[in-house]
Amino acid sequence: MIERMSGDNKQIIVVATRNMGKVREFRHALAPFGKEVRSLHEYPEAPEVVEDGNTFAENAFKKAKQIGDFLNLPVLSDDSGLCVDLLDGAPGIYSARYAGEHGDDAANNAKLLSELMRLRQGDDTEQPLLSTARFVCALVLYDPSDESSIQSEGEVEGWITSETAGAGGFGYDPLFYVPQYERTMAEVSVEEKQQISHRGVALGRLIEQLK
Repeated sequence: MIERMSGDNKQIIVVATRNMGKVREFRHALAPFGKEVRSLHEYPEAPEVVEDGNTFAENAFKKAKQIGDFLNLPVLSDDSGLCVDLLDGAPGIYSARYAGEHGDDAANNAKLLSELMRLRQGDDTEQPLLSTARFVCALVLYDPSDESSIQSEGEVEGWITSETAGAGGFGYDPLFYVPQYERTMAEVSVEEKQQISHRGVALGRLIEQLK
């Protein structure tokens, strides 16, 4: 796929998101390929895709195909989320809209802590339960010129902490404690996050396929 992207338009890869945190991570990972990575902010006419799949992979493919066919450009799409063991895998595919409004990180984090606190069922502790959890990411790179696609997935294991820490990252990063770094995902550098994050792992696997 990547070898055929040789025309003017083929130098562009559109990342199917308006989340600039994700865009920065994708640009960093794809920089060695010399491609121009754009976001949906540059294509306001692109359709809003209803993410009604049952899995991260289904949602990622649907977004990549619909937007790629509309723009007639290669599109890289991800669907990712947080799966908390004590909450039976929630918020899962609903991670971005867990608190109701899509992309409200502060509200989503607050609801997650509230749900873990509720599990204490009236004991005297004022801290939410700690829980093992994992970030999951599914990636799809779709090329409308021949309707080909490349898919990959990645995970990272960690813990949900009792309070937020760190100013970096986005989403649930301030609550996700990474044992090997002894910090939350919001406290590590972009380079450190790229090495171990669910999105970094999925990108690495995608890039290996591109090579």
